Amino acid sequence: MRTEDTYTPPDIWTWDQESGGTWASINRPTAGAQREIELPRGDHPLQLYSLATPNGQKVTILLEELLAAGVEGAEYDAYLIKIGDGEQFGDGFVSLNPNSKIPALLDAERGIRVFESGAILLYLAEKYGAFLSSEPAVRTETLNWLFWLQGCAPFLGGGFGHFYKYAPIKIEYAIDRYTMETKRLLDVLDQRLAKQTYVGGSDYSIADMAIWPWFGALVLNRIYDAATFLQVDNYEHVLRWAQSISERPAVQRGRRVNCNWGDEALQVPERHSAADFDR
Repeated sequence: MRTEDTYTPPDIWTWDQESGGTWASINRPTAGAQREIELPRGDHPLQLYSLATPNGQKVTILLEELLAAGVEGAEYDAYLIKIGDGEQFGDGFVSLNPNSKIPALLDAERGIRVFESGAILLYLAEKYGAFLSSEPAVRTETLNWLFWLQGCAPFLGGGFGHFYKYAPIKIEYAIDRYTMETKRLLDVLDQRLAKQTYVGGSDYSIADMAIWPWFGALVLNRIYDAATFLQVDNYEHVLRWAQSISERPAVQRGRRVNCNWGDEALQVPERHSAADFDR
């Protein structure tokens, strides 16, 4: 490993300039609203403010799966939050999520805000009694894997994804460190799926919906363009699981909601009814 480039941290860190890279303009060391931006409101009880990143897809996949299962109360309005433009720092969004990260949900029926994608999945699964078993052992195992994802996604996204794909400077140490951890996590998941059809057990659940937009997309080469680099063919059970979930119509719809890039025919920046998928 190269050692000629060294950096000595200062005694006190100060934010003097943007760090560079794709998302530099939205990174700051302070929290709170930066401007006044009122959030739109639709007619449905559930109001979602999001973007079709892996974290955003978790929630729209669950909502589409609930509707496909006949849960009428799960109808929702989904509004696009353009994080590249800093819309997550508007006072309306910050009132729902003080952490200024997508997604954020308002359950207008109950007057409850929910933020953090894993919390939203758990909230909706409990509210509608779907995709989360009531049997204690199965429920606990499902939640084990839901929180496994919540804990390891930053290593995949902010770690591997950032340094491999987005960082303006390729740092060998950082890429090696996060590649090693990403491959370890893939191996954890592969060993689990060698024994079970779905991550939580025999039934499809919110654990699969949480993990698939990250690790499923990774092995299917839909994020970071790193499938060859990571030798994803070595994770045959993850690949089997990822492909089977990608074929679900509700998953395909959920991936399109709040998407404003790529093939225009697949973009559904706002979603208010099933008819939006036909436009």
